[in-house]
Amino acid sequence: MRPFDFTGTAVVTGAASGIGAALAPLLAARGTDLVLLDRDAERLDAVAASVRSDAPGRSVDTVVADLADAGQLRDAADRIVVGHPRTTLLVNNAGVALGGRFDQVTLEEFEWVMDVNFRAAVRLTHALLPVLKAHPGAHLVNVSSLFGLMAPAGQAAYSSSKFAVRGFTEALRHELAEDGIGVTSVHPGGIATRIAETARVASGVDAAEAEQGKEEFARLLRYPADRAAQRIVVAVERRRPRLLIGASAVVPDVLVRLAPGSYGKVLAAATRLAGLRRGA
Repeated sequence: MRPFDFTGTAVVTGAASGIGAALAPLLAARGTDLVLLDRDAERLDAVAASVRSDAPGRSVDTVVADLADAGQLRDAADRIVVGHPRTTLLVNNAGVALGGRFDQVTLEEFEWVMDVNFRAAVRLTHALLPVLKAHPGAHLVNVSSLFGLMAPAGQAAYSSSKFAVRGFTEALRHELAEDGIGVTSVHPGGIATRIAETARVASGVDAAEAEQGKEEFARLLRYPADRAAQRIVVAVERRRPRLLIGASAVVPDVLVRLAPGSYGKVLAAATRLAGLRRGA
């Protein structure tokens, strides 16, 4: 498959911050028109305004929608399909987090994570697939996670959604090869985004435990979002099927391959050691 041609239109979800916001100017600089989708209208407008200022020759459209709402997502998809028939790149990047063990999470909270992280990617891909197929050489990127490679305690909902994204993406890679569409599954490690800030805590988690969990989660987020975005752009250009971002994704991936049934013990030991060091 030839290197990706960036001179079409890209749809990027979760574009108001983090990796999505960092992708927008990088794609525009390569000649890509943009459709940026997020539920945060104010931040989304700021990202769009910055791209328009830096790349005045590029078209930048914004779509405000809550991906947890199937009706809003359907309307957004219909608008994109009608208004942007030259779409050649879809980046399903939007994601939310929920902390808490499975017995602390309500089914409604679990479904919210699945709706945003997994079902939204499925629905938007399904809606835009005819447009992508109309342009041989198009590309699809689905952002999974480190937790789509491994499933630590306290991340049942998030890991379930990201493993689902991974499986969905791998199946599509095989199905769409004959259509000339490239597919990349992205597994970021601890990327410095707002996901810890915006994460929800399960209803069954007490306040002290919730605060500690958020602090520990935030400490893991060190890899710059702009560097992650640069690596995704290169992966798209080179048609890479799988991208691990950061040592915090690469090392666990190796661990899971070497000890698929017992890596949880290693994680638990590492967590206890980290706690002792912080307490020292």
